[in-house]
Amino acid sequence: GCMNKWIRLSFLILGAGTIFKLSSMKDVFYVPMQQDWGLTNAQIGFGFTVYTIVQTIGLFSSLYIADRFSKKILLPVGLIGVGLCGAYLSTLPPFTGYLIAFAIMALFADVIYWPVLLKAVRLLGDKKEQGRLFGFLEAGRGVVDVIIASGALYVFVLFGEGKAGMQAGLMFYTIVTVLIGVITYFIVTDDDKKVVENASEANKQVIEGIKSVIKCPNLWLASMTIFFIYASYCGLTYFIPFLKDIYALPIALIGAYGIINQYALKMVGGPIGGFLSDKVFKSPTKFLQFTCLLSAVAMGLFMLLPHETMNVYLGMAATLGFGAIIFCQRAIFFAPMEEIGTKREYAGSAMAFACILGYMPAMFAYAIYGSFLDNYPGITGYNFVFSMMIMFSLLGFVTAKILTKRIKQREADTATANE
Repeated sequence: GCMNKWIRLSFLILGAGTIFKLSSMKDVFYVPMQQDWGLTNAQIGFGFTVYTIVQTIGLFSSLYIADRFSKKILLPVGLIGVGLCGAYLSTLPPFTGYLIAFAIMALFADVIYWPVLLKAVRLLGDKKEQGRLFGFLEAGRGVVDVIIASGALYVFVLFGEGKAGMQAGLMFYTIVTVLIGVITYFIVTDDDKKVVENASEANKQVIEGIKSVIKCPNLWLASMTIFFIYASYCGLTYFIPFLKDIYALPIALIGAYGIINQYALKMVGGPIGGFLSDKVFKSPTKFLQFTCLLSAVAMGLFMLLPHETMNVYLGMAATLGFGAIIFCQRAIFFAPMEEIGTKREYAGSAMAFACILGYMPAMFAYAIYGSFLDNYPGITGYNFVFSMMIMFSLLGFVTAKILTKRIKQREADTATANE
């Protein structure tokens, strides 16, 4: 029943919030990663390049996996696999080991786990509930993120804020991830999918899905909008070293700030984004169009602030205010999937396609932003990063605007056809 649905969603959210904690260790441990592990900005960024390459290539195969195997197997396997990588990372391996671990985590988290999770959430509700379900998913992930990341930060401080602290924090992530993987197995139901007579029939269906999905210009536009928002989102990470370098914020505080910057904003952004999108704009695409313009303007104003002389709390407030705009967008940037009218039986393929294109910026954004910071010390490097973020927001505005026009046109055409 209904209660059951929300309990299931809650457990899915628990996994969704935990599985990315290890691959996003930079949110809490960015400065220790530099100081105790000895990685440069560009090296840390390169971990995400490797991660995203595997993710992108892998998502092509997950077009195939997501609609073929039961979520009862795929979801726990994803969580436990990531946990094992965490156990290795907690030894603080050399740069190469760091890269390999990130590659394997991408496989378990993004290829095996994530599209299946999105599909499971989408199919929990009907068209009217999509904004709410995905908003609740993001918000719930935010809650889980904050609790688990704070646990890691607590362990880090407990073990003396240095190398040992970081190792303990990573072990903490590892144990929690594996534990939730085991619980997920017992909570998730087997797929009640249309029984397909033979495998070749199923493959044909998946190929049909991919073909129909790739031919849809609106899906390309929706995915490009995600791409540009995500490229701008990648810049939020650099508020962390920004506050250390320009505002001289102490390390434990930076860890706490990272948690607010990445996770608490999700809790706020999720429901607000979902609500504005469903109720005020009545269209996720229109909402994204407006917020892209807003974030470009906001970042322009942010760059004009006198950061070298400004009060540190004002600086933190300004960065968080900007982050909030981006998180309102992130919460619902998959919501246009219903609006553009992708067929529901191709839900898996459409989501995977949007993930492939949409998350691609991580392949280059972190590495480029990071090397700007390595090559241009001080405020100059950050201004380069911020200017690129403005550019991406403006491009997102353009693609969302074109898509809004096309949706209007499509609805007008349908209306005429029905008269």
